[in-house]
Amino acid sequence: MCATCGCDANGGATYHEPGHHHHHDGTSHSHTHTKKVVDVEKDVLHENNLLAERNRGYFDAKNILALNLVSSPGSGKTTLLERTLTDLKGQLEFAVIEGDQQTTNDADRIHATGTKVTQINTGKGCHLDSHMVMHALQGMKPKANSVLFIENVGNLVCPAMFDLGEKERVVIISVTEGDDKPLKYPDMFFSSTLCIINKTDLLPYVPFDMEKVKANALKINHKLEIIEVSCTNGEGLEQWYNWLKAKVPAAELA
Repeated sequence: MCATCGCDANGGATYHEPGHHHHHDGTSHSHTHTKKVVDVEKDVLHENNLLAERNRGYFDAKNILALNLVSSPGSGKTTLLERTLTDLKGQLEFAVIEGDQQTTNDADRIHATGTKVTQINTGKGCHLDSHMVMHALQGMKPKANSVLFIENVGNLVCPAMFDLGEKERVVIISVTEGDDKPLKYPDMFFSSTLCIINKTDLLPYVPFDMEKVKANALKINHKLEIIEVSCTNGEGLEQWYNWLKAKVPAAELA
C-alpha cells in the first residue's frame, strides 16, 4: 500500500507491451499510529526520489527528453498524444509509457500510430512512481535522442508528489473542468512547467473564463507557461509542437 495516499500503487502493477507482458509484485504494509505514517511516508518518497534520480541519469545518458503528462480523467491527454505522434512522425523519435488502473485501451490507441508503447496498469493505484517507470524502461529500451511521453494516471493529487525522473511536467486541463482547477489542485500546477488548456473548440458551449484560469494558474506558479489547444480543429497545436521541439537539442531534430 502506498503510504502517502493509501493506494495500492507499490504492489501489483502490470506492464503490457505488444506480444509481451509481465507482473511486478511488491510487498504491502499497514500502519495504525500517526508517527509511523509520517515516517513511512518519508521513507516511501525518499526511495522514490532516489529511483527518480536513477531514471534521470538514464535519460540524460541517452539524451532522452522525458515528459510527465498529468491531468484529471477526460482532459484529452491521449487524444493530444495521438495528434502529436501523428503530426510529428518523422520529425522526432517517440516512445510512450501509458499509465492507467486497468485496460490497455490507451496503449492500443498509441500503438496504432506506429509508436513504441508500454502500458502500466496500476490496479488500485492512483499514480505512477519512479520504480514502475524504471521497470518499464528496462523492457522497452527507448532509443537514444528520443522523446519519451509518460502519460500518468488521471489524477491531479497524488502524481504531484511523485518525481518520475522527468525533464518536464506538463499539466493538461480542459475547458469543461472549471476555471478554478489551479486553485483546487495547487501542488500539481506548482510542480509543472507547462499548462495545456485543451478542448478550446468547446468554449462557446461551456461557462469557462480563459483569462480567469490563466490568472489562477499564474497565481500558483508565476513561471508556468500556458498554451491553449484544440485537438479537434488544430488550434494551438503548432505552438505546442514548437514548445516541444525547443526542448530537444536542435542537432537532434530531423
